[in-house]
Amino acid sequence: RGDGAGEMGGNLPAVDLGAGRSASAMTAGGNFACALLDDATYKCWGQGASGRLGIGDINNRGDGAGEMGDNLPAVDLGQGHAVQRVTSGANHSCAILDDGTVKCWGGNANGQLGLGDVTSRGFGPDQMADALLSVDLGNGRTAVAVDSSSNHTCAILDNGKVKCWGLNIDGQLGLGDTVNRGDGPGEMGASLPSVSLGAGRTAVALAVGNSHTCAVLDDATVKCWGRNDSGQLGLGDVLPRGDGAGEMGGNLPTVALGAGRTAVAISAGDLHTCAVLDNAEVKCWGLNSIGQLGQGDTTSRGDGPSEMGGNLPAIDLGTGRTATAITSGTAFNCAILDDQTVKCWGSGGTGRLGTGDGLARGDGAGEMGNNLPTVDLGTGRTVSGVDSGFTHTCAVLDDATVKCWGVNTLGPLGLGDTAHRGDGPGEMGNNL
Repeated sequence: RGDGAGEMGGNLPAVDLGAGRSASAMTAGGNFACALLDDATYKCWGQGASGRLGIGDINNRGDGAGEMGDNLPAVDLGQGHAVQRVTSGANHSCAILDDGTVKCWGGNANGQLGLGDVTSRGFGPDQMADALLSVDLGNGRTAVAVDSSSNHTCAILDNGKVKCWGLNIDGQLGLGDTVNRGDGPGEMGASLPSVSLGAGRTAVALAVGNSHTCAVLDDATVKCWGRNDSGQLGLGDVLPRGDGAGEMGGNLPTVALGAGRTAVAISAGDLHTCAVLDNAEVKCWGLNSIGQLGQGDTTSRGDGPSEMGGNLPAIDLGTGRTATAITSGTAFNCAILDDQTVKCWGSGGTGRLGTGDGLARGDGAGEMGNNLPTVDLGTGRTVSGVDSGFTHTCAVLDDATVKCWGVNTLGPLGLGDTAHRGDGPGEMGNNL
């Protein structure tokens, strides 16, 4: 499916989460996706390698008949613990439980699970539930937000501070060096420093990219650190930050968003970053190889002087349209608009924009604004939440169902096959 008429819209079903079950939130990873259900359980489907689905094996789910719905086990995170918030990276996931603790499972080659070793969890028996230890965030510390990407994870703690662990080759942990954390004993808890954001500054939102991290601070400014070869830190150069002494704290500049402009939400892709501003406009910076910045060209922004601030145009989302949320994949973005529709731009390969073809949007003139179609999710349907993985996107609709589109090689769309959706006519809308 995915290459002919009549395969999406009403013909493309919602993800089967089980009899009577609906979704309150969802997250998309590298080749998998997960949903937080109405009963506070958590289900994952797609690629199962490294235990990323958290169900005790490495089998894919959702790529064959009879694997979804009531046949898809919930992730067991321990007796009496309900899931509050979730995030998925390339090959691992993390959840904040109802007591503010964090548990992570899946691939762990760089310590991204924060358990003091490089042993993956979730691929064999007796690795989940109460056997899966919580991440040590420090004495008495809990988490209010968590985000992850390829090989590192960051959390906002209950005191507003940020701690990051996992791969640190580009300074993405923001600790002034390139030493991994969480992959050996004695590196977590009180031994893991918090990220220095500046005197008196705390964080209210996080976005973890492939090798960089961004935070919206308590004064609604944005700071980014880590890899910066494409200007993804938005600082007008290509120098990394956070990999050497004296680069963080007050020495780390805020991202110039324009005179008087602040940020209310942020997302990070592979080599680019986007923010929803206080006036509900969206600005993106970093690599623009295929239109992911939505400017009608392929010129990167943020990697040279005078490209940010007032010189960085807001993305044209259509006449009168503004944004309430943003999510970023490898080279594309999707935004929820003020009318609860979704628009996506950037790389369109294998249907990841949900526009019924494989064309990029935003890399040429006349492709944005009113010419950028909304994602058709079915008659009368609106969107309450959206999250993009590396090459696919899933949305929670107003009726608490989930629909996914894009790459489906290993079943991350949860439809019982491996056919991509959104790359051919008649695959979206009521057919999805």
